[in-house]
Amino acid sequence: MNALNRRTASRLVVGGLALTLLAACAGTGSVETDEAPAAGTTADTGEVESLTFWSNHPGESKEVEEEMIAAFEAEHGIEVNLVSAGANYEELAQRFNAALAGGDLPDVVVVSDVTWFNFALTDALAPMDELWETVGVDSDGYVDSLREDYAFDDGHYALPYARSTPLFYYNKDMWEAAGLPDRGPETWDEFAEWGADLQESAPDVAPLVAPDGSNYLDWLFQGMIWTFGGAYSDEWEPTFTSDESVEAGEFLQEQVESGNIAISNDSTNQFGAGQAAAVLASTGSLGGLTETAQFAFGTAFLPGPQPGVTTGGAGLGIPAGIDQARQEAAMELIAFLTDTENTVTFSQATGYMPVQKAALENEDTIAYLEENPNARTALEQLEVTASQDYARVFVPGGGARIGAALDRITTGGEDVETVFTELEEETRTVIERDIEPQL
Repeated sequence: MNALNRRTASRLVVGGLALTLLAACAGTGSVETDEAPAAGTTADTGEVESLTFWSNHPGESKEVEEEMIAAFEAEHGIEVNLVSAGANYEELAQRFNAALAGGDLPDVVVVSDVTWFNFALTDALAPMDELWETVGVDSDGYVDSLREDYAFDDGHYALPYARSTPLFYYNKDMWEAAGLPDRGPETWDEFAEWGADLQESAPDVAPLVAPDGSNYLDWLFQGMIWTFGGAYSDEWEPTFTSDESVEAGEFLQEQVESGNIAISNDSTNQFGAGQAAAVLASTGSLGGLTETAQFAFGTAFLPGPQPGVTTGGAGLGIPAGIDQARQEAAMELIAFLTDTENTVTFSQATGYMPVQKAALENEDTIAYLEENPNARTALEQLEVTASQDYARVFVPGGGARIGAALDRITTGGEDVETVFTELEEETRTVIERDIEPQL
């Protein structure tokens, strides 16, 4: 079987968190071209007058996106139409896919850790490397591991934007009432022990709530399966039926059956309302919980042994089907939205990680972390994360397929080995049919 080499998708291996102070630079001014004018350009000069940005506003970020866009418009003289193109990453990807079949394409589109690769593989996204040079983007200013998450076939197909890791959030009052130390569990076995204490102390709430399979349980379980020595895949070879993977699935099922873990379609809000003692949720949930929770809570690494957690979230891509002038203007918008100043603003408003190296030593960031220690956890945890398994992020429909299987073994109570065997067969079929011919 062909596999992507280390110069392609395996660049996704997460490196150490670099703290070098490198400022990001973006070109300024409007972009001109000799090509025939397209939508959003003037007929006289081909100068780009407007751009369209499709977003799902990750981390309830619409307001801060509007603020950053207003600043871009004032500085560059280019109008930006911010479109709410989906309630989540999947809806946004479906709309973009429909536009590729004949609709009006956006100039900038949010692409998630799960959706970007298929669009890159089918040449729907423009490679950015030449655009970086043309516009003057300092690509080295981005956190290396986050930038390289979008590397494929000697090119980069997005820049990091709303980047996250899963966190373990816990209610400090409930923790204290159960006699637990003020920290997250170091291992899943330790959590299993603590779950009994939490149930005894507060029998009316779940010790831990996690999202269901349609709300990214597949992303969170990826870390758990690693702690058992299993994985979704070894590059392009599915490994759902390994002894270790099945053991992890059985552990998850046992924790649900014992009442230690509750599965919910609204897990973050359930925790924020005080109806669960802990929740597994994205870094991007931190801003909303800080605003709404009426109790003190802490954040911690996901239980180990490490690496028991991966990165996730989304980047910003440019459609390959728009003309060069619009691509260059779109690159300027992306560079602006993700520069040091704006990634600091965005991260503080949402809880997502700053994507620029310089932001990590920015005075505002340092002051913010001192006042908000919960925000420090994701940055520290980044050093012990691992790249996601191909079966989830590179195989079309991988995340949804895994999530549906996890629903079957948690809320459905089906036999883990049976479900994982079917999942492995389905995944292998998709790889052989849709991936291998294009590698």
